[in-house]
Amino acid sequence: MIDLKLLAYLEEFISENRKQRFNEILAQRTNYLTVAVEDVFQMHNTSAVVRSCESFGVQTAHLIEDRNGQHLDEEIAMGAQKWVDIKRYQNSKQVIDSLREKGYKIVATSPHAHSSLLQDFNLDGKTALFFGTEKNGLSDYVLENSDAYLKIPMVGFTESLNISVSAAIILQHLTTKLKSSEVDWKLTDEEIFERRLDWTKKSIKSIDDILERYKSDN
Repeated sequence: MIDLKLLAYLEEFISENRKQRFNEILAQRTNYLTVAVEDVFQMHNTSAVVRSCESFGVQTAHLIEDRNGQHLDEEIAMGAQKWVDIKRYQNSKQVIDSLREKGYKIVATSPHAHSSLLQDFNLDGKTALFFGTEKNGLSDYVLENSDAYLKIPMVGFTESLNISVSAAIILQHLTTKLKSSEVDWKLTDEEIFERRLDWTKKSIKSIDDILERYKSDN
């Protein structure tokens, strides 16, 4: 339920500049494109991927923590975890099933022989990009249950890039392509409201006390 009265009340505790900044950033946010990171061993890499999501306007990141689940490295994420919705899963099947129910196409980023080159890849529907572990890449389960495959073209001896570098390159390219298209890629009004409310709460000191006061008065 959208509580506009609560949002208006809480926004009295933040500056007009901050409210304007929230609106400007949310106007560039998307859930049309989302990211899933599978069981990354080096948590600074996961944190860097979340940072890239925030930088390029991807609102939601899905973290699959089968064996190597840890907390995000806040120094690497640079606060991005406050502004990106982080969803956690115990295994890859959970996230694929959940995303498929929401209408996402599952895309494995992999140097697979049949992968589409990044510049040729078409965003022809809601897309979930899967990134795998540093050493072994994506699991067989993800590769076997993906709808498409995507790779970054390279011309050197190196056959792969660090996951955080790959994510940054792919997200920059695809978000630019998406925003120049005629696709309705923006957040819904309800999604924007939910993020405004969440971000406003995160911007207020003693938010628990203020919420209690609001409940008492209403």
